[in-house]
Amino acid sequence: MTRLLDLLGLLALLGMGTPVQAAALTLPGYADAAGAITVQRRGSTVDPYFVLQALLLARQHGLDTRAYDVPWARWLLARQKPDATFDRFCRTGPSWTACKTADADDALLALWMRFIDSLPPAVRQEPAFERSQAAAAATLQRLVSPPTGVYLVSPVYMHGLFMDNLEVWTYKPAHAAAQNPQRPSFGASIQQVFWDEAQQRYHVSTQPEQKNEAHRFYPDAVAQIFPHTVDFPLIPGGPHLHYRRWMHQHRAEWLRQVETDFAWGLIATVALQRGDLVSVRCWQHKALPARHSPHWTVTDEVVQQILQARDISPLPSEKNCQ
Repeated sequence: MTRLLDLLGLLALLGMGTPVQAAALTLPGYADAAGAITVQRRGSTVDPYFVLQALLLARQHGLDTRAYDVPWARWLLARQKPDATFDRFCRTGPSWTACKTADADDALLALWMRFIDSLPPAVRQEPAFERSQAAAAATLQRLVSPPTGVYLVSPVYMHGLFMDNLEVWTYKPAHAAAQNPQRPSFGASIQQVFWDEAQQRYHVSTQPEQKNEAHRFYPDAVAQIFPHTVDFPLIPGGPHLHYRRWMHQHRAEWLRQVETDFAWGLIATVALQRGDLVSVRCWQHKALPARHSPHWTVTDEVVQQILQARDISPLPSEKNCQ
């Protein structure tokens, strides 16, 4: 029955296709007139990581993001620190002020450089953006750990994170800095450092103590599915088997997250790519009642608009969602 549902989902997905004219991303309540985009609707926090992730994801799946790309890029460029890194920002009256450091410099710098590359040529070739990209590249390069061939979180947190390194891996120019005669492939270094053959799972971090921590959906389960979000080619056993195993182990846990944490729509895009339309529609069934609530992020909003552009709607009941 599950195989039949998967096949029907894939056939439906192929039959729908994408619109001839790309649907425009709309972010009322998230984006302001100055270009800032908040993590949550009518929220008071701007986290550059989530916004860059959301806009790149929207473009990857065919949404037209032009209304937000340049205003957001200019807003963030104006707040880049002298060392090329970024903070998170909180609203203070009508203004935005830096209030927290980024969770991780390596992934954020890579996403920023990818985003600059995606801007219209006339914008990305402006001297300010060229200087920003050069500075970001130099700062990111300093985070390489030559013995392991992977990137460290920041100059303060001297350990590597699996998901961060996968996001850096998506920015191809960052490969060269991580490679050396002993570590000639950045992708292979990621696989070697983080994959645990005995446990058949990826470690979240290079920190030894994390191997004994109790299971949590984030980061533990999310780390296992994350290679699919970037089409990482070295997934042991191949992506199909790995995906099926993850869904068998964590699908119900994922669909419950919106009740206490966040909706985790990013995983729905993995299901979409795998042709698992039933799981996609189950996610909508479970998560859409929380749309625009504190459990819903700008990434979740982008995911739902990707699905809307393909005329994908929630399952009418919880059948097949257990």
